Amino acid sequence: MQKGINRRDFLKWIGAGTAAASVPALGCATGGSTGLHRAAGREAGAHSTYFDGFGVDGGLIGKVIRKGLTRGGDFCDVFLQHKISHWVGMEDAAINRAYSNVDLGAGIRVLKGDATGFAYCEDLTEQAMLETAETAASVADAAAPGIRAAPLAARKIESRYTVELPWSEVGIDKKLPLIERANAKARGRDPRIIKVTIFLADQTSHILVANSEGLLVEDEQPMAVMYVTCVAAKDKQIETGYQSVSSRDGLRFFSPEVLDKLSNEAADYTTKLFDAVSAPVGELPVVLAPGVSGILLHEAMGHGMEADFNRKGVSIYADRIGKRVAPDEVTICDDGTCDRMRGSINIDDEGAPAQRTVLVEKGILRSYMHDRISAKHYSVASTGSGRRQSFRYPPVPRMRNTYMVSGPHDPAEIIASVDKGLYAEVFSNGQVHIGAGDFTFYLKHGRLIEKGKLTRVVKDANLIGSGPKVLEHVEMVGNDMLLFSGGGSCGKDGQRVPVGFGLPTVRVGAISIGGRAS
Repeated sequence: MQKGINRRDFLKWIGAGTAAASVPALGCATGGSTGLHRAAGREAGAHSTYFDGFGVDGGLIGKVIRKGLTRGGDFCDVFLQHKISHWVGMEDAAINRAYSNVDLGAGIRVLKGDATGFAYCEDLTEQAMLETAETAASVADAAAPGIRAAPLAARKIESRYTVELPWSEVGIDKKLPLIERANAKARGRDPRIIKVTIFLADQTSHILVANSEGLLVEDEQPMAVMYVTCVAAKDKQIETGYQSVSSRDGLRFFSPEVLDKLSNEAADYTTKLFDAVSAPVGELPVVLAPGVSGILLHEAMGHGMEADFNRKGVSIYADRIGKRVAPDEVTICDDGTCDRMRGSINIDDEGAPAQRTVLVEKGILRSYMHDRISAKHYSVASTGSGRRQSFRYPPVPRMRNTYMVSGPHDPAEIIASVDKGLYAEVFSNGQVHIGAGDFTFYLKHGRLIEKGKLTRVVKDANLIGSGPKVLEHVEMVGNDMLLFSGGGSCGKDGQRVPVGFGLPTVRVGAISIGGRAS
């Protein structure tokens, strides 16, 4: 750091420098403009893609695909990715960390029957990509090429998350006021708040998918997330709480209203714990609050409906298509088309269009979430659920935004129907056994339901049970479905991808509750 420059000015300087350094790569790839809509929506010719700016045109992509088929493979695809990420953190009212990251590379996959060959490279030279394709091709062992690759033809897509200004062009001078406002709001919410930690992360990821069937499609994907964590003290008691928001959007997402709601909720979730009591222990009716409680639906039921687990016979839902798995009031969807939601996509990472997939319709299991491999196995179309963390990984069936559709009941009616039970509001973490759906979730806080009314706050409770059994014992579904817009990511096979989830107010007949008293 040069002498005479303070921390704030230094951060502005490196932020502006980072953004400026990112622009040429984006600019040369798109003909001078980095607008997301133009990049994602235009038709690319055989020699006109975003990745021309890195020396990878349609001709080279086609050559790489043909190389992937030289050992007799049935199918080859190429996944290119260029991702620019930024992270800024504040603690004790001071910016204490800021960094950027640029990721660039190609993942190449070859399929032969049920076998998959996959390799990746971080060097987009012709030699490196051809060597990578040759490695992936080794999954096949024929002496001569198999099928011939079709000529590449670009497919145009409509973006669900166009932004006016990519995050790669937003300097830190635009981000600091957002963090400072959130910090001031959280600290000012309650005098017992003694520490606030905030981080703002953003990224712009451009992907291209091309395959031996002639598909060539591109997408540019923005993402923004902010976390606020609060620590509060009362006498000798210390409590911690947090909240997050996220969207596939640009700078405009962080409006004053969004920032204030985020900060106030983080502070309130923290200070409510001072008056919390221990949760009751045993099997009780549980009412799941709308929104964030959808994490239980995602983890304990959603994973079991991913097609690879069913194809391998691991999931409890294997061979249950067309059979009842829940009461009539339960309809569950996994949806990649929700406007600007964290789990939304225009295309999946195999190039298939995103869609709204109805998994459970009025209690009947209708579909799994499919990628290319599982769709072929089941002789159905892909549901656009093939996702990967980055070019370093092959795609697998994954959730996008998973939610239960609203039902017929008023939330107040649902709460009033419970004489003694638990209202689950804020979950922290959990563990799930995918096959059987057995779960343990840590409830950061909720409230008791006593004689049909919400009463005392409870904390440090564990919800223990079986996801499929919980689904079977849903008794009432509210009319207030809420999608949670926090910064959730889902882990599977060593990969993490951004997801969303949602739930209306739902009454479950009984879930085992464990707490400090147990």
